[in-house]
Amino acid sequence: MKKFKIIFWVATAILILWEGVMPLSTVIFAPEYVNAGTKPLGYPDYFAYTLIICKVLGVLAISYSKTPEKLKEWAYAGLTFNLIFAFISHACVDQNMGFMLMPLVVLGILAVSYVYNHKIQNYSQSRLSVN
Repeated sequence: MKKFKIIFWVATAILILWEGVMPLSTVIFAPEYVNAGTKPLGYPDYFAYTLIICKVLGVLAISYSKTPEKLKEWAYAGLTFNLIFAFISHACVDQNMGFMLMPLVVLGILAVSYVYNHKIQNYSQSRLSVN
């Protein structure tokens, strides 16, 4: 169980930094770069702010231990869609391999967090049913 929690929290900490802290710090400390990633792909300026808000809320839902499991599922789904569409956008517009691979790497980390979240939940459920 301890191994599951360590793996979950390492993966989730990377997600918190990448999908939550970095975009939020861009808004606070360098607002001129908020749409630096979305504007070249042809998205409107407001889209970057919407993504940042959704990413931060998703990361908060995943990392807060008392979040209901249904809400966590939606947060994982939302972040998954975001990363898949980021990959597709880069593949269709700029074809930069580095920009295309980064969402897939983060998606892999998100998958690790998701799998180990479920392992922790299943372990907790089995312990409750035994007692």
